[in-house]
Amino acid sequence: MMYRKLPKSFYLDDDVVSRARALLGCRLWTRINGAVTAGVIEETEAYDGLTDRASHAYGGRRTRRTSVFYRSGGIAYTYLCYGIHTLFNVITGPEDIPQAVLIRAVAPCEGLDTILARRKQERIQRNTAGGPGLVSQALGITISLNGSDLTGNSVWLTSGAEDEQPLDSDIQASPRIGIDYAGKDALLPWRFRIKDSPFTSPAR
Repeated sequence: MMYRKLPKSFYLDDDVVSRARALLGCRLWTRINGAVTAGVIEETEAYDGLTDRASHAYGGRRTRRTSVFYRSGGIAYTYLCYGIHTLFNVITGPEDIPQAVLIRAVAPCEGLDTILARRKQERIQRNTAGGPGLVSQALGITISLNGSDLTGNSVWLTSGAEDEQPLDSDIQASPRIGIDYAGKDALLPWRFRIKDSPFTSPAR
């Protein structure tokens, strides 16, 4: 089956919350050393840099790490969390508006043997790609992909199959995870997950 890459215009929408929700059911693909792998996106979180205390770019903060936030949407933002786990984000919005969507969980669907080898597992299970660091491990994503064009051929996103597109009733919004330092912004319902997915964390 052929899957259509999400066009540049998809990423330029300046409503990062709507983009986080719209990415559910899409497929995240990688081609690493010739191996193609993919997963259906089942959990996301939105980060709106200018006003969101949970964002690395809160208040317009610019650092070497956050410089990609200020580029035009449709590129990857990857970084090391706690110096160990690579987290993958989709930069959205127009240039100089720092917004990003964290991909928190995918359901592996292509290149399963490669995914299992990377995760040192014998079968697909929840902890194969049921967390942001696990997504990157499963799909071979490293910080070397930071700034990559998401309409290119190393890492890209496509619309999902018809039966992978969730209904509104299948989507649950809740507060994001692990951002208590963000004060009142930690309560924003900017985490989106497909209900009953075996790969997502329960809503808190």
